[in-house]
Amino acid sequence: QVQLVESGGGSVQAGGSLRLSCAASLYTYSTYCMAWFRQAPGKEREGVARINPGGVGLFYADSVKGRSTISQDKAKNTLYLQMDSLKPDDTAMYYCAAVAGNCPGWTSSRYNDWGQGTQVTVSS
Repeated sequence: QVQLVESGGGSVQAGGSLRLSCAASLYTYSTYCMAWFRQAPGKEREGVARINPGGVGLFYADSVKGRSTISQDKAKNTLYLQMDSLKPDDTAMYYCAAVAGNCPGWTSSRYNDWGQGTQVTVSS
């Protein structure tokens, strides 16, 4: 089981940027799919970005494509999500998730390990 701790959320104005971080308790780079999900009040949890083991294959939700970048620092066992040109619709709790092997798409129930989340609030 991987323990995940997110950080980097905050309150920004529309058009601003944030970089979210997710520190993993063990080495995940070569064997785990790592992903970011988000959940806004009253809405279902949705996938934002994911990366396959070894960084082979990066996928983004249409809602963030072109504005966000997922990356990893394998030496630090840390996953990042750089978000630019933020919009009020990006306001949500952002969660880091992990599962062994290749990413199983955007179905959140197929991810085994989750962090506690970090809040992102974008004001207009």
